Amino acid sequence: MKLYWCPKTRAVRALWMLEELGVPYERVFIDIRDATAKADPAFRAASPMGKVPALEDGSTRLWDSGAICAYLADQYPRAGLAPPVGDPDRGRYLQWLLYTNAVIEPAMAEKFTNAPVSAAAHGWGSYDQMLEVLRTGLAAGPWILGARFSAADVLLGTACHFLRQFKLVDADAALFAYVDRCLARPAMQRTMALDVL
Repeated sequence: MKLYWCPKTRAVRALWMLEELGVPYERVFIDIRDATAKADPAFRAASPMGKVPALEDGSTRLWDSGAICAYLADQYPRAGLAPPVGDPDRGRYLQWLLYTNAVIEPAMAEKFTNAPVSAAAHGWGSYDQMLEVLRTGLAAGPWILGARFSAADVLLGTACHFLRQFKLVDADAALFAYVDRCLARPAMQRTMALDVL
């Protein structure tokens, strides 16, 4: 497998996922701020939008962090990072797996840009509603599925880390404790050491 990656981007999610799995992969640096690097034909075959992360696994090409995490969790079921089809937690897992890209990120963009809030029109509701639902979901802890760590935590954990890092939430005991649990995982520690040039 080949992971196209750039430090301090959403690619950290795919990197963390691969480290959780403990499977062999090649990390390929792409400077997404450099038009020449982004034009590399091999990279563009894996990422038509010129974004990272992008994953190449044989003939499979994925360029969305959520899709990559879902794919890897299902490809490597022994790691236990996704409830299998038929498991009672599968639906809840899928809902939370998609929450980062479908709800948290648009709500963060709303907050960053001071866009008008339109909870009825926006699929993500509002920034405040996003946080309220997330806090409620994490209440059973320590992970989003309770005692079971999953690929959904890889996505949610990095999103919550970004919320704290970019100071989009004030001191929030529940979210910050969750981030700290995520950052303490050995695979995340390895990821943070790798997510540099």
